[in-house]
Amino acid sequence: MSYHLIDVLQQLGHPRLLVIGDLILDRYVWGEAERVSQEAPVILLRQESDEMRLGGAANVANMIRGLDADVTIAGVVGRDSDGEELQASLINAGVDCSTLLIDESRPTTVKMRFIGRAQSRHPHQILRVDRESRHALPTAIEDDFIAQVLSQIQRHQAVLISDYSKGVCTPRVLRTVIDAAKAAGIPVLVDPGPKANFTDYRGATAITPNRLETKLATGLEVRSTDDAFVAGQQLVETLQLEHAFVTLDKDGISLALNDGSGELFPTRKREVYDITGAGDMVLAMIGVGMADGLSPQDLCRLANVAGGLEVERIGVVAITRQEILGDLLGGSRKVHEKISDLNELARLVDARKQLGQKVVFTNGCYDLLHAGHVQYLQEAATLGDCLIVALNSDDSTRRLKGPTRPVISEQQRSMMLAALECVDHAVIFNEDTPLALLERLRPNVLVKGGTTPVVVGRELVESYGGEVRVLSEVPNVSTTRIVSQIRTLRDAA
Repeated sequence: MSYHLIDVLQQLGHPRLLVIGDLILDRYVWGEAERVSQEAPVILLRQESDEMRLGGAANVANMIRGLDADVTIAGVVGRDSDGEELQASLINAGVDCSTLLIDESRPTTVKMRFIGRAQSRHPHQILRVDRESRHALPTAIEDDFIAQVLSQIQRHQAVLISDYSKGVCTPRVLRTVIDAAKAAGIPVLVDPGPKANFTDYRGATAITPNRLETKLATGLEVRSTDDAFVAGQQLVETLQLEHAFVTLDKDGISLALNDGSGELFPTRKREVYDITGAGDMVLAMIGVGMADGLSPQDLCRLANVAGGLEVERIGVVAITRQEILGDLLGGSRKVHEKISDLNELARLVDARKQLGQKVVFTNGCYDLLHAGHVQYLQEAATLGDCLIVALNSDDSTRRLKGPTRPVISEQQRSMMLAALECVDHAVIFNEDTPLALLERLRPNVLVKGGTTPVVVGRELVESYGGEVRVLSEVPNVSTTRIVSQIRTLRDAA
């Protein structure tokens, strides 16, 4: 878990971005792949449902809206029902379509995907059918498009170019847009097209090529992170970029900077159900962060999370800031990252409350962690979405239990507690009571074990509408009893 990244996300503003590129309408036909047809050796798909989603630059704009930023779309559709449906969906998502043009000579680009499930298991694509024109914009449309875009640039904090090689991102459009944005001091981020001439992107702020696109641009195979560093530096130098984000799917993102430095930002392992839209999500996240002035390093970290969440979904889905925040809060189960100081924990609790999570708090010495503790903590965790365990320090434990306690140091006790799956956060406090922590964190539920005659903090928690719960104890199990047994055995030996 990255406390820094949680802070960055929570402080992220709401910039306005201009997205330029190829607009695509994605249609999905879902069904059960029951058997092979008797007419031909093909899978028979029994249709159950269908839906429409935004694709290409339209998807990038939609994902930017999902990230709670404002966006204007600059693109071209045909004069057809698909174009009308695409524009209506963009407007419904809150995208400014005032710079969207109609080209009578081309159809709206449509990709139709047939998705089948076999024996009700996870769905997979069976077939994709495309209807499109890849010809460059006619000169008259290109002139009008450039004029519209130039009138918009200075109203935005960043320009994103989503090039799918469908004819909108012509060399002239790219050159004019990049030069105008650069002159205005506005960053330009490019997601290159599959058949792009990369020299057309010269002078942009950054690009986001994948392995294959990087090879096409540099001639270098990107098999390792070292390959990605070398290729990224070549892109930065030859295209006069400030930085390059080479996306490496399961390996994360390789960042190359124009000072010659580079760094790999790995991503954690996830279940991959569909890679569709992952590149658009990465572009949208980097674009929003770039527009708000985040560092390239933080852009990589956030893009890894956003792209990772995207591949866990079927089809193209807009990922929200709340989902990214939730993933940051729950994505890591490393023991040392669960142990926080009070300031860090307060920020995390605030983030969890923003997500509507119910925070559970308990406290104690937990000297010689035993089965009673484990059962109690597991039960406490079921009372909410997040369990915080506050741990008496060594000094505090000595004052409460006597000079021979604790048996286990506070560092070791906190590590053992954090290692429990049911515990989300552990914090050490030096006072005799947890009142200061309760005042600062204001948990939804305060929990104590059945051995505690008085619940310290009850009045405080109930005063702001919180709940106090006393759980049953495990009979004949306690730290004092275990210590006494150990000493008896020692003396007998």
